[in-house]
Amino acid sequence: MDVISLGETMVLFNPHSTGKMRYCQDFSTKVAGAESNTLIGLSKLGYQTGWISRVGKDELGARILSTLKGEGVDVSFVIRDEESPTGLFLKEKTNERQTKVFYYRKESAASFMSEGDINEEYLSSAKYLYITGITPALSSSCYDSVFHSIKIAKKHGLKVVFDPNLRKTLWGEHEARETLIDVAKEADIILPGISEGEFLFGEQTPEEICSQFHQLGVETVVVKLGEKGAYYSSEGEASYIEGYPVHKVVDPIGAGDGFAAGFLSGLLDHVPLQEAVKRGCAIGAIVVTVEGDIEGLPDKEELYHFMNTITSEDVTR
Repeated sequence: MDVISLGETMVLFNPHSTGKMRYCQDFSTKVAGAESNTLIGLSKLGYQTGWISRVGKDELGARILSTLKGEGVDVSFVIRDEESPTGLFLKEKTNERQTKVFYYRKESAASFMSEGDINEEYLSSAKYLYITGITPALSSSCYDSVFHSIKIAKKHGLKVVFDPNLRKTLWGEHEARETLIDVAKEADIILPGISEGEFLFGEQTPEEICSQFHQLGVETVVVKLGEKGAYYSSEGEASYIEGYPVHKVVDPIGAGDGFAAGFLSGLLDHVPLQEAVKRGCAIGAIVVTVEGDIEGLPDKEELYHFMNTITSEDVTR
């Protein structure tokens, strides 16, 4: 196994029309979850990935498992909970400029994930543990599960990769800041955005954000800068990587998850850090041109074609 992650994946109901939800009669459904998005991205690139979680023993849970299995993600350690439902969320495209999201995840199956759900033998088979800041916010047992998985990873020599993925609606700012910093202290590699660095440390430049994380003991920091690319810092090596311009952003959701997949693929291939960050930037750019979190994730041939052919003359920002 190359990468294992744990977290919640839900089913998204997306309206076919614009306006308040009460007037929407038709919805399409998609599977969405930060961690599973990244695992699917890696699977499409040819790597072995595994997901640890809980889903309800219901049709939404079956949909999630079917989707992840179909995308090549191992779900053999996902528990089907007979007591709690699978989480879901709905989008409301109020008008052309405003989209609202309504979550129905309280007491969902995934929120009852516990330390006992983390199989040590299974987790120890991986090279990387990938976690986000969403999972510890779901419940106290999810919080414990995250730190338990980190403890196992360190025991068996796995590298811990952490995307803070701040969700302010899930918890209070003080608790969020304290927890995300505690997780960061245990991480080998961290992938924050500028806004997350500002939230955690009050810093606004990539250099300052990296410095703060290095002081916590993080070995490698990659600050995502959206369309501008990324800035990385590791063991005395630091540089800006220019982003890949896109003509039209169709759907920005999932870009960070795609970035993580591209970056992790570089680490797994043992390419220079600069090249790994470039892969992350490339997949982030590809993903935003397609509606949906996972629909635009490329295979390796598509990724290399994109990286080798796109220029500033092909598309404009």
